Amino acid sequence: MIIHMQTEKNPWKKLSTQNIYENPWIKVEEDQVLNPSGKPGIYGKVLFKNKAVGIVPIDTEGNIYLVGQFRYPLNEYSWEIPEGGSPIGTENPLETAVRELKEETGLEAQNWELLGKIHTSNSVTDEEGFIYLAQKLIQNMANPEDCEDIKVMKIPFLKAVDMVLNSEITDSISMVGILMAHQKVLRNQLILKNNN
Repeated sequence: MIIHMQTEKNPWKKLSTQNIYENPWIKVEEDQVLNPSGKPGIYGKVLFKNKAVGIVPIDTEGNIYLVGQFRYPLNEYSWEIPEGGSPIGTENPLETAVRELKEETGLEAQNWELLGKIHTSNSVTDEEGFIYLAQKLIQNMANPEDCEDIKVMKIPFLKAVDMVLNSEITDSISMVGILMAHQKVLRNQLILKNNN
């Protein structure tokens, strides 16, 4: 039997909400709830004030541009696709994608395509992400924010796919974006082959 998720009712009952912590980027709430079995409990949520935006920039030679930076929460260096936060209610995700790509890499794209939408960790956060494919690239000067110490690396796109498969890239938005772009390329090649 196929269950259509949109028709399922929420089995949780929220009794009250308490604001635990807030800063310019996130808010942490704790709800007193009745869980699906009807027993009392708590549920902590991290609510984001920005939508996450990731960009997969691929040039005409089949190269992708990755950005490297130290990720404070993980205490690790991370190679990722260019990413940023889209302030909810004041900027749409595509506008953010255009701005972030230029800030972090100096690239401007003439072609933009939405690859998809994701939820990054839906058991504890409402964070929603949008991933764009950027093509027909023009190189200009990067202008990262003062809190960012970013390195840019241009590599063959298939090497980035290998980095995802080998867990050298572990950022979820980057992994999803690179694999979605790869699937799109394969699908387009298959369509071309079948039409010839």
